[in-house]
Amino acid sequence: MYLKDYSGRKYVIIGVFILVAFLFLLRLFYLQIIDNSYKLSADNIVLRNIREYPPRGRVYDRNHKLLIYNEAAYDIMVIPRQVKNLDTQAFCRLIGMDTVTFRTQMKKAKRYSYYKPSVFVKQISKQDMGRIEEKLFLYDGFYSQTRTLRHYTHPIAGHLFGNIGEVNSSEIKNDPFYKSGDYIGKSGIERYYEKFLRGKSGMTVVEVDVHNRVKGSYLDGKYDTLAVPGEDLVLTIDMDLQEYGEKLMQNKKGSVVAIDPKTGEILALISSPAYNPNLLVGRERSKNYNLLLNDSLKPLMNRATMGTYPPGSTFKMVNALVALQEKAITQNTYFSCAGPTASPIKCTHNHVTPLKLDMAIQQSCNAYFWNTFNAILNNPRFGNSHKGYESWYRDVVSFGFGHGFNTDIPYEVDGNVPSPDYYNKLYNGSWNALTVRSLSIGQGEILVTPIQLANLGVVIANSGSFYPPHFLKSLEGSDSLMSVFNQLKRTTIDPGYYDIVQESMLEVFDGDHGTARSCRLDSIRQCGKTGTVQNPHGDDHSLFIAYAPYENPKIAVAVIVENSGFGSTWAAPIASLMIEKYLKGSTKRIEMEKKMFEGSLLGNTGNVKPKPLKAR
Repeated sequence: MYLKDYSGRKYVIIGVFILVAFLFLLRLFYLQIIDNSYKLSADNIVLRNIREYPPRGRVYDRNHKLLIYNEAAYDIMVIPRQVKNLDTQAFCRLIGMDTVTFRTQMKKAKRYSYYKPSVFVKQISKQDMGRIEEKLFLYDGFYSQTRTLRHYTHPIAGHLFGNIGEVNSSEIKNDPFYKSGDYIGKSGIERYYEKFLRGKSGMTVVEVDVHNRVKGSYLDGKYDTLAVPGEDLVLTIDMDLQEYGEKLMQNKKGSVVAIDPKTGEILALISSPAYNPNLLVGRERSKNYNLLLNDSLKPLMNRATMGTYPPGSTFKMVNALVALQEKAITQNTYFSCAGPTASPIKCTHNHVTPLKLDMAIQQSCNAYFWNTFNAILNNPRFGNSHKGYESWYRDVVSFGFGHGFNTDIPYEVDGNVPSPDYYNKLYNGSWNALTVRSLSIGQGEILVTPIQLANLGVVIANSGSFYPPHFLKSLEGSDSLMSVFNQLKRTTIDPGYYDIVQESMLEVFDGDHGTARSCRLDSIRQCGKTGTVQNPHGDDHSLFIAYAPYENPKIAVAVIVENSGFGSTWAAPIASLMIEKYLKGSTKRIEMEKKMFEGSLLGNTGNVKPKPLKAR
């Protein structure tokens, strides 16, 4: 006697269930597609799904002045299967397209889908679309779809705002939200805050007759969904200050960054040469982008966040603070200077000697800061210069140098503070303070960005603390981002050591020998430091950092004007005018302002022979 094997019956049962499910799906398909299409075709009506694109969030400045908004635009869509008996010549005349481009676009549409709609002509203005719409219904398979285009109220801050472009295949693959023909933030703030600004698409189902005319909503909008607008964004920048700074920097190469020391909010970010962001909108975007890309002045490069420069004499204050912290000097330590005959680093000019720290900052004495740097590395407490350099390195990076701030700053580069390992590899472990002496005056391998220099002004104004520089002031649903921006950072330097540097920076404007005394203001006590940076490819770069007022700082500024000579000639006046404009609303120094507005330095780029190390 044996038991029968019934295990095979389970496959029969499973098969029955699958067959029943298939029949249900087949019936559903018939009712929803075949039967419905039959009923519609009886009246020569077909359905069309129209994607409703949401308006992107608007962008405002810190005073709620509108910076970016949306304008109506239109795309012409095509469904290749429905294109019949087309008079190609007449259609091309209607939409302003040549026949070669027409064939290319039609092939592209068919590759995408023979049955689904895709963009045939994009970003047509409201004025042009009014003319086209009158006859578009004559061409089967083509219809218009409403879109929006970005518009910028003022031709400023192109590097900061960034631009919008059509999604590519990798962007579609990485985020299912996007479909072919969609637009996405490609750079700047538009890219960083894309998921907030983009909103959520909707869908409308309409009935269309045999003449390609919309007859109305299908089933009274039963299957329609509403588009959800993007979130509005409030930036930290001051539109008036941004516009003023761009005017000061016209016909010059360089950058200006202004920050609120109390919050880390970036008040202005200027990169020059600049460009009008409206050039990268609409059907002319590709042509204009290529023109800007091939411009020898590199207007697309954001020098404020991507440009790297030796900090020059602005870095002497960092070395002073590190030396005070490490007990290598005191504020009453004196060093002698032999002026242009000094060794191993020459000073740029003769001045009183010996001198102590405050006068050394005012006079920007190279010899003094070489001796200061040497005292740090050879401090007996460290045992040897390599250990001294390790301590110096830790102190310097705490100021925000050598790494990005990791906020919403577009395309930020790290700069460079050479590590001990770098020199060990470069010199096979055999190096000392004399080997790396150029760091004492902010030259050599050290590189900083303008935004890092502006943050140095913030650090000094705040006696050693700073919030990470950022552009976001308010945005609904961004609490996690704001918590990062509100994390207070502190340097390794004791706050008590900043007094001497702050007072010395005040004397740069107010002192009888201050290098920026020509930019003194009676109504505002400013603090600053000039820098003239050696440039092996041309004339020296002019640098200046400043903050004001001395008693209650509200703005910190860094200015770099490339190939323009001494820091006191161009960078200092621009920084001082920016301070006056922000704190007073206007400037009374008309002659200085006029000189900065009209000054053109774009020709100062010729190659010259390398110069001896110097910084002032």
